[in-house]
Amino acid sequence: MATHDLTPRIAPNLDRHLVFPILEFLQERELYPDEQILKSKIELLNKTNMIDYAMDIHKSLYHTEDVPEDMVERRAEVVARLKVLEEAAAPLVSFLQNANAVQELRADKQYNLQMLNDLYQIGLEQIEALYQYAKFQFECGNYSGAADYLYQYRALSTNSERSLSALWGKLAAEILMQNWDIALEELNRLKEIIDSKSYASPLNQVQSRIWLMHWSLFIFFNHDNGRTHIIDLFNQDKYLNAIQTNAPHLLRYLATALIVNKRRRTQFKDFIKVIQQEQYAFKDPIIEFLTCVYVNYDFDGAQKKMRECEEVILNDPFLGKRVEEGSFSTVPLRDEFLENARLFIFETYCRIHQRIDMGVLPEKLNLNYEEAESWIVNLITTSKLPAKIDSKSGTVFMEPNHPNVYQQIIDHTKALSGRTYKLVNQLLEKSQTQAAR
Repeated sequence: MATHDLTPRIAPNLDRHLVFPILEFLQERELYPDEQILKSKIELLNKTNMIDYAMDIHKSLYHTEDVPEDMVERRAEVVARLKVLEEAAAPLVSFLQNANAVQELRADKQYNLQMLNDLYQIGLEQIEALYQYAKFQFECGNYSGAADYLYQYRALSTNSERSLSALWGKLAAEILMQNWDIALEELNRLKEIIDSKSYASPLNQVQSRIWLMHWSLFIFFNHDNGRTHIIDLFNQDKYLNAIQTNAPHLLRYLATALIVNKRRRTQFKDFIKVIQQEQYAFKDPIIEFLTCVYVNYDFDGAQKKMRECEEVILNDPFLGKRVEEGSFSTVPLRDEFLENARLFIFETYCRIHQRIDMGVLPEKLNLNYEEAESWIVNLITTSKLPAKIDSKSGTVFMEPNHPNVYQQIIDHTKALSGRTYKLVNQLLEKSQTQAAR
């Protein structure tokens, strides 16, 4: 279902190397003609130093063993340039490979610069050469080597802008190597810098946040605690504002995380307000499903959207991760989503009906009668839902659930406290910014 594919919106916010895993997924799912995917890969590779990979794809695409002359020439240029950069960075690389020598380094960068210059004749020129060498290694597809050199560069460099660029490169390398724990650490480190850095224009800071959120999708939908972390990041006012302003398509991922994360139900009401505001700016089955259930109370529409949501998840590079179990292949997120989606429909339907005909529920839950009855019995038992099933009449009776006034006051007080805290923080940040100027 290429109709709902977000790649054209997501790819411009990624490093070109991060687009390759997405193209691999799309090729596997056959959402686009194979020839189109291969041409897109070559177009990307032409802007990198991964010439051998580009040659292999060219041979596969055109069914030939011959490659264009410009590719051959480009390969020779890359090899020559790599040798030059390797020689320039050699003194510092040699030092970093000496474990005893590295122990002489301290947290004080100025001391390190002086020590390297006095004892090893290594100056700023060699440190900058290490950055260029690491960047070139990354462009060649040597992500492990690039990550190591970029880490060392950041430990030595006093150039804040280059150090920030190196951190972006390190994050990309860790993502591509699927080192999710380290990638999450780098992501948090980068977020702290983006939030505290003084930008020439607020728009530049917003753009950096948008890039960060796009890159974070790889981590959040692969890391064990990722679905909680994505809610923590995307729901922050500054990041949510950036999404609403420039990247409403990211609401798909925040919505999915909230749907499958039962511990974050308290944040659901505020999110429903957000999707009400953005329902005309961005159309997506997952967003429309929530609108049907919580805004329009359109349960027939929700049931139709639930089918579309399943297709969207299966064909999304971040949501559709497959897990092999013996000879079977499953998409865990799809199963969790559908289970919780049924729960949302059932809970909302129950709130506005006291007596429910069991014959109506299976269709709304996308289940047959026996499955629906079993599902509801299990739900009532496990979630302590105030309901009873009358098997003879085939109905579900909902017991009256009067709201606790005291609990409502407590909830509103907590919400007021949270909003006050955010307002005070915003005022403090504004005053600090003005003082810095």
